[in-house]
Formats: sequence, C-alpha cells, structure tokens
Amino acid sequence: MADIQGSYDDLFTAVPSALAALLDAGDVGASAAVFVDGEPVVDVWGGFADADRTIPWQRDTIANVWSVTKTMTALCALILADRGELDLSAPVARYWPEFAAAGKEGVLVRHLLAHTAGLPDWDGPVSAEDLYDWPSATARLAAQAPAWEPGTEAGYHSLTQGFLVGEVVRRITGRSPGAFFADEVTGPLGADFHIGLAAEHDHRVARTIPPPGQDENFAASAPGTTAAPSSGKGIRVRDGNSVAWRRAEIPAASGFGNARSVALVQSAMACGGTVRGVRLLSQAGCERAWEEQFRGEDRVLGMSMRYGLGYGLFGTTYGWGGWGGSMVMIEPDARMAVAYVTNQMLGPEGDNRGLEVVMAAYDGLKGLRA
Repeated sequence: MADIQGSYDDLFTAVPSALAALLDAGDVGASAAVFVDGEPVVDVWGGFADADRTIPWQRDTIANVWSVTKTMTALCALILADRGELDLSAPVARYWPEFAAAGKEGVLVRHLLAHTAGLPDWDGPVSAEDLYDWPSATARLAAQAPAWEPGTEAGYHSLTQGFLVGEVVRRITGRSPGAFFADEVTGPLGADFHIGLAAEHDHRVARTIPPPGQDENFAASAPGTTAAPSSGKGIRVRDGNSVAWRRAEIPAASGFGNARSVALVQSAMACGGTVRGVRLLSQAGCERAWEEQFRGEDRVLGMSMRYGLGYGLFGTTYGWGGWGGSMVMIEPDARMAVAYVTNQMLGPEGDNRGLEVVMAAYDGLKGLRA
C-alpha cells in the first residue's frame, strides 16, 4: 500500500485509505483534506510531485487545481456582496460600463456567477498567451455579444467566468482578484492558496501530468465533459506547467494550492462565514452561494446541471471540480469541507477520484455524528 503522510482522526480512516488506493491504482501524487467546524480531521498526502516519481509529495507541495479556482473567485464576489459593495442582481455595467456593449445591458452579476451570461468563450481563437493579457482578455469580453439571451440558458464559462467576475472585483476594489483574495482571504486565514503564483513558490509546485498515453500537448476536453478549463480551444497541459501560467491571474483556472488550503478556505462557506476566528462573511452571505440560479441542460457541457452563485449544486452539497481531477465539496449541514488535489490527470471519462474521497469523508461523518 502507498505510504500516506499526515494526520487524521481515527473516525476518518476511510479517507487516507481511499487516497492510498488511488495511488496504488496508478496516481502519481495527491493530497486530501477534510475540515469539520473549521478544523482538520484529515490532512494527508502521498506519492510524488514529478512524473518520474523521484520527488516525494511533501506537506507543502502545491499543484494547479484548474477550475477549483472558480470557487475562490466566487468567494471574493460573495464577500463583496456581503459587505454591500456588490449587488449580485445589478447589471454588470454598473461596475464595468464598457460591458454594456453589444446588447449586454441586461446581463446581471449573478449571470456571470451562474454561467448564464452567454459568454462561454471568446469570439475567435484564444491561446494561452491571450489569457496572460488581462486588459485585452476583458476588453474582448466587454465588446462581444452574448451567445444567448442572458439568464435564460446556461453554458459552462470555463475560462471566461474568472475574467468576468474578476474584472467586477477589480472595478470595485481597485485590486486584481488575486491580490484581493490574498489580502482578504488567504492572508487572514493563513491559507497556502495562490491566484498568481510568486517565483518563490515555484520549487513547491507539482507539475500537472497528462493522462496515460498522452504528452504535455494534451488539450482541455471538448464540450460534453465536466469541469474542463477550456471548451477545446487549445489550452494544453504544457501551458499549465509554464512559468507564464503560474504568474498570470486566470481566476477560473490558474489557482495553486493543496487539499489543506482548499478545504481551509472553503470551510468559511461551510461554517457560516467564520473559520478559526476569522469572519469573511455572514451566514446569509454564505447561503447566497446555494441559491439556485439555473437547473437544466448545460449547452456547453451537454449534461444536466444545477448552478448556484459561483458553485455547482449537488443535492445537499455544493462545490466544483477541476480539469485533471481536483475537487472541493462543501456540506453546510455538517459544517464540512472536503478537498482532493492531484497532479495526475486521467482521461475525460470516469474520473471519480474526488468523489471517492468525498464519500470516504462521509463515512467518517457518520461516526462523528454517532
């Protein structure tokens, strides 16, 4: 059995066992964490940070979590809404006047968070380099027309959502979304999560490993798969492993952290807005996240989805997953947050690794409630 490092409550032994099983089945490296009432009941890791399996995954190893980053950007918007600085039902153009172009006067902030704004991608081709130019990427979105009547349908805004919500955050605060997140969330919490990674952290990064049989030119999955960071327009594993990607703020897809930091941050949402004595937002502010904005067929993913404000809704839980398998799930009734972060991608079909970790956490929860 794979060697698992870290600590865990005896009630939650199913989680490290699940992580070990995934590593035994071929995963290279990963971390898993479960927080209840804002405190870790599981904080474990194992495997390796490199494809050659020569560098052990350590306590402070971090990886690109791809679209799990969306939950962090959504949290920034919810914090501003809770402070009264952002009206989620206001037109986006109230904060970003240029956005009203091309028939988007009626696009509301909540449409951005719920993938219903009609801007699931940019018009024309998009390269990774285009994403590194914030003024250009946001100006292109402001200028283009929506692909459908905003608010009437949903289509996964795989990369655009981060720029759309992030620009609203920037217009209100005068800070980039990564800077706001660092100042207002990770700094106060002491959470090791970054949107825009400084060079001093590069040595801790576990590079993304493409699926078996693929190389670093493996590109984001086409529509019809879940939580891919691009709708098939050429974002490759190679791009995500580049220095330029790490330095850029791509608030839908370029967050770096580990399971501990992901679960710690999202514990604020699980615990009524306050974790470890740090109040990020109110209970009512948290509850906005799971107000259903859309239920039905996602026209990009090609499957039935329920969207709240910045999070996917799944029964009594909410959260999101990233390209390559990382995931966060929040269970507010149990004040629990579960995270799984891996560097090993699988193919687009049948990646249930994060779900296996979540289900293992529920096993522990049963014992905790007994």
